[in-house]
Amino acid sequence: MKYISFAIPSYNSQDYMSHAIESILTGGEDVEIIIVNDGSGDRTLEIAREYKKKYPGIIKVVDKENGGHGDAVNSGLSNATGKYFKVVDSDDWVDEEALQSILVFLKELEREDKEIDMLVSNYVYEKAGAARKKCIHYRNVLPQDKIFSWDEIGRFRLDQYILMHSVIYRTSMLKLSQMTLPKHTFYVDNIYVYYPLPYVQKIYYLDVDFYRYFIGREDQSVNEKVMISRVDQQIFVTKTMIDMYQLRDIESRKLRHYMVNYLAIMMTVSSILLIRSKKTENLEKKRNLWRYLKKRDIKTYLRIRYGILGQTMNIPGRSGRRISSLAYSVARRLIGFN
Repeated sequence: MKYISFAIPSYNSQDYMSHAIESILTGGEDVEIIIVNDGSGDRTLEIAREYKKKYPGIIKVVDKENGGHGDAVNSGLSNATGKYFKVVDSDDWVDEEALQSILVFLKELEREDKEIDMLVSNYVYEKAGAARKKCIHYRNVLPQDKIFSWDEIGRFRLDQYILMHSVIYRTSMLKLSQMTLPKHTFYVDNIYVYYPLPYVQKIYYLDVDFYRYFIGREDQSVNEKVMISRVDQQIFVTKTMIDMYQLRDIESRKLRHYMVNYLAIMMTVSSILLIRSKKTENLEKKRNLWRYLKKRDIKTYLRIRYGILGQTMNIPGRSGRRISSLAYSVARRLIGFN
């Protein structure tokens, strides 16, 4: 039995993909590694096939035309046969000891004829040049040593929101949700984490530092200059998330609160990128984004717009934009990204 299917979306990843693959191979026959070559122009496909030849019972290779990160995740999911599903980007890796802990836990669940919808674990910012590695954990917000529901969660800090790095979903649940990520679009990892949440009923938190999130390449999608250049895609993803649900229909109050706050973060990131671009047309895009939320879901708009993040991002005038930008800079240093 394959306990976890790991999808590795790979585009021109020849220089670093082996680290991701080797770290997961320590799971042996308990794991399935699906390397998705997303139309690379380098040796990515060749390297993937070399691994498949060496580990035919573990490695699968999907070769497809370029469709972007989300489309590669879609392909990985459609080819997954493991009980649970995890995405590992080709420039990241997993901690081998933590992987063993997760597999031991999943095997125990199987022996007890139990299953969960979502497994949450910690992740570490492997920031280039940083002496201290920041670890994101959930000890203060999620119950431990038990399967729990949304009604039992605590209050998340801004730097604690569940990202693609920290989540493993049950494969059949993801497929049942009919989640399909858009092609040729960056930042769809937010959709990947956000969309399935109402389908999740049973959650478990394992306090291990599992995912290693490398950050620091100049061309990386979370580099601020790159994000500003792709701000229209950030807006598209934010609008897509707004359109997914009328949040007042979410039954669990705590899940509803969590999803509203997640949208608030997305609105904040989009707004600050538009502000920091210093382009007049982007300030209009910012106003249009807030109008869009107001039109689609007035109750959620009011909660976000007049919350701390919404007010900070909407201080009028040039001085207000400077304050918003300063607040973002402080938060970025505290959280540790880009």
